Amino acid sequence: MASTGTRILQLLSLLQNRRYWPGDELAARLEVSARTLRRDIDRLRLLGYPVEARRGVDGGYQLAAGGALPPLVVDNEEAVALAVGLQAAVQAGSVAGIEESSVRALSKIIQLLPPGLRRQVDALAAMTVPGVVGGDAPSVDSGVLTSIAQACRDCERLRFAYTARDGAPTDRHVDPHRLVLLGRRWYLVAWDLERFDWRTFRLDRLDRPLGTGAHFPPRALPNDDAAQFVRQGIDNLPKRHAIEARVQAPSSVVIERIGRWSTVEDLGDGRCMVRITSESLDWAMMALSATEAEFEVLAPLEFLGHLAARAERFGRALGGNGRA
Repeated sequence: MASTGTRILQLLSLLQNRRYWPGDELAARLEVSARTLRRDIDRLRLLGYPVEARRGVDGGYQLAAGGALPPLVVDNEEAVALAVGLQAAVQAGSVAGIEESSVRALSKIIQLLPPGLRRQVDALAAMTVPGVVGGDAPSVDSGVLTSIAQACRDCERLRFAYTARDGAPTDRHVDPHRLVLLGRRWYLVAWDLERFDWRTFRLDRLDRPLGTGAHFPPRALPNDDAAQFVRQGIDNLPKRHAIEARVQAPSSVVIERIGRWSTVEDLGDGRCMVRITSESLDWAMMALSATEAEFEVLAPLEFLGHLAARAERFGRALGGNGRA
């Protein structure tokens, strides 16, 4: 059996790494009796750690939030991970309001690291270049991030306001699963209780997350890797095309025919510029056809290729009707 001091540190580490431990399981991990475990819990309480106990058949222990932050116990790998993570937080700036606190925490950790671990952190910092994926991304409030992270950890249902991709405001009720950071953008993977399916939510579009106090049994994600699940969802999103065409017709005529689905700019001399944003190139083609006027496509190149392919198909249809 380990010494009392070593065992107390191991117990503290276990309580910090998991929300709730059944008493039998915790005693088995420490290889002690239930009576010894109760004494060790009492020792932690005397040191100022607020350990809560639950009685009964499913009784156990959990580390509660206290009035002051007690010392944390981390191993060597966790210390290096903390330092590297804080450096990334300082460099990325994807979470609003944590840059200064990250610098303060990083300086404290670096000061206490043994020389060997400090060299590991320095090597990672020197050999790592922070990259930006997709340009600037909106930052996320740190309070929103931590609230959702705690709900994921505690399996607590969430309600929040969400702005959909098309700009429509919605209210969501979910079982949160994991937070995912891709590039500089945060996502929440959750089971939507009203749509009965897995959904991915961008945190910069999410507002006023509120824990309901109701807990749920964890669900298995279709893809074991939450980050891969988010990537697949992004890859499957319909692509929005920005079409620009110069139409040989007065703007008043074009507005009357397709003005509800496009932006029309008068160019004078009976011409106008038409801009259409659509997820379907076929729909943009039909809209321009509805002008019943000659037009010249200016952008994008893929739309020109799409028109050429459709023209070839219609040409084959005309050629097969027996006409010379």
